[in-house]
Amino acid sequence: MMREETVFGPIRSRRLGASLGINLLPTRGKLCNFDCIYCECGWNRDGLADRKLPSAGDVESALKEKLQACAKEGTAIDSITFSGDGEPTLHPDFAAIVDITLRLRDSYFPKARVSVLSNATRLLKDEVFEALSRVDNPILKLDAPDDERAALINRPVGEYHVSEVIRGMERFKGNFILQTMFLKADGWESGEWVQAWADIVRKLTPREIMVYTIDRETPMKGLRKYSVEEMTELVRPLINEGFNIQIKG
Repeated sequence: MMREETVFGPIRSRRLGASLGINLLPTRGKLCNFDCIYCECGWNRDGLADRKLPSAGDVESALKEKLQACAKEGTAIDSITFSGDGEPTLHPDFAAIVDITLRLRDSYFPKARVSVLSNATRLLKDEVFEALSRVDNPILKLDAPDDERAALINRPVGEYHVSEVIRGMERFKGNFILQTMFLKADGWESGEWVQAWADIVRKLTPREIMVYTIDRETPMKGLRKYSVEEMTELVRPLINEGFNIQIKG
């Protein structure tokens, strides 16, 4: 499901409530350094038709217009969310656009949170880390505890190491939200490596953890979802240790 607008919604998000989306990536294509087997936007190879990124000015105009309309209509916005068709931190003006978004949020919907859904691959770049540190909800992905399993689920483009992602997450000193997808396929399932993942969680101590499962059609066929009850049992040791875990089926 590729977005056709730079600013879209608000839509009802399982995790963020009434979410106004910002797509910093091509409106008729996909740009990501992951090629996740569960991505609702499909495979990277199917999103090559459009490679044009919106400028910071384009985003500012579209966001201001949408916020003004929502305010006039009395439409609720809980979160202004950077998501879209790929990885938002790949945009060369990501940091500047974050600051534009924070300023417009303060003007029109000061109670709304600004959230970024990121695959956490660029946290060691100071400009990206500092921009993510300024938003209310830096939501950072870690679907697998090691490179081999990340290759299975996320299919990263280029060099990728879980150890570097962990090092980048440590820069937040716990002030971030960790997001993890749980799913099953023939021959393997996420629950098989939950203990190794939980040990990483204990090391990072995120302020919140979002555990969820597939909800829409996936590009790889044969994937199966977990029930809320199954995911709850998988993460129960962390719940018992006092971690704040949001579980969505």
